[in-house]
Amino acid sequence: MSIEFILSFSDPPRSVSVSISPSGVIMEGDSVTLNCISDSNPPAEINWFKGKMNILQSGETYSITNIKSESSGDYHCSARNNHGSQTSAAVNVNIMYPPRSVSVLISGSGVIVEGDSVTLNCISDSNPPAKINWIKGGMIVGSGRIYKISKISSNYSGEYKCKSINEHGEKYSDAVTLNVMYSPRSVSVSISPSGEIMEGDSVTLNCISDSNPPALNFSWFKGKGNILQSGETYSITNIKSESSGDYHCSSRNNHGSQTSAAVNVNIMYPPRSVSVSIRPSGVIVEGDSVTLNCISDSNPPAEISWIKGGTIVGSGRIYNISKISCDKSGEYKCKSINKHGGKYSDTVTLNVMYPPRSVSVSISPSGVIVEGDSVTLNCISDSNPPALNFTWFKGGTFVESGRIFSISKISSDDSGEYKCKSINEHGEKYSDAVTLNVMCE
Repeated sequence: MSIEFILSFSDPPRSVSVSISPSGVIMEGDSVTLNCISDSNPPAEINWFKGKMNILQSGETYSITNIKSESSGDYHCSARNNHGSQTSAAVNVNIMYPPRSVSVLISGSGVIVEGDSVTLNCISDSNPPAKINWIKGGMIVGSGRIYKISKISSNYSGEYKCKSINEHGEKYSDAVTLNVMYSPRSVSVSISPSGEIMEGDSVTLNCISDSNPPALNFSWFKGKGNILQSGETYSITNIKSESSGDYHCSSRNNHGSQTSAAVNVNIMYPPRSVSVSIRPSGVIVEGDSVTLNCISDSNPPAEISWIKGGTIVGSGRIYNISKISCDKSGEYKCKSINKHGGKYSDTVTLNVMYPPRSVSVSISPSGVIVEGDSVTLNCISDSNPPALNFTWFKGGTFVESGRIFSISKISSDDSGEYKCKSINEHGEKYSDAVTLNVMCE
């Protein structure tokens, strides 16, 4: 007779570990099974844990279908029998997924003013972490989770979005708008209509300004004067020459102001108010120097011609006559002409004064003078003003005053040489001597 003995050894759990199926990359949406491997006798009771949480589940396997990113984490299992227990090392379940929930956060919310520093932060959820590109319009302008603009200028205004990319996919954020505020700049004035402005035209000046927000406050100035008017435009109807000058505008918003450069409004008109001034004023005496000045108001400045009688005698605003002679006496006027018209001045008279000259004596009757005849001597004189004072001499002796010297019933005693002297306020002159030769009957 034989006796059979069965030896049974009892052990607590040992070599406890976790295997993951499938192995490799786990994508969101996959199904994953964790298997707790344990060596024990009798077989152990298995419990599953995530991190330091309470028991998730009991059983040799732990399965997750359609896995979500929230299931990522460290898992371990615990094996227990009546001889003891052991816990596995943790295994990490790392669930991959493409970018999602991509958005842009702008630091320093509120109004952005030129010169501020602005930071854009791309918020993105993905595994593995995404690479970030920044896009303005259709152009890549930067990379990295943070896009920083120091001392921002208006050319940074526009729509921005970030693109989040990893090996599993990509996603754009919604666009955000950077609206950079700035004070007026490039302020200028335009004139309508452009080109030449004639007196009587209607003219509009427009204040052009670049600013954000658009300027709502415009002021107009002429030269260094006070404000003419407010508003984006300044209109002048039936414009007069007095409106010629330099105009500028000022543009203002709540971030500042700027003044334009001046533009010149140059109003054209034909000659007017044409007149002649004479220097020196008063009496003009032969030998004086005389200047005639043509005074004319026109735009553009006029060309000047000088007319004596119907003949052009000179040109230019000034007409000089040096050592004037009596043949320059007469009526003068100037003609002022530009491309818009012409106008004559009123006439002025140059009346050149001079002392007596060409003084001579005429005898009537001419021919033989017989004792008893009546004889008349006439003193002929050229002067301006006409001479009013005449004196007659026989030899060197004064005999009579007046232009006419009459001798009735002449006698031989009246024979001799006679001459007259002509006098005005500018001088005097003697005639040549004439001889009276009285014949006896």
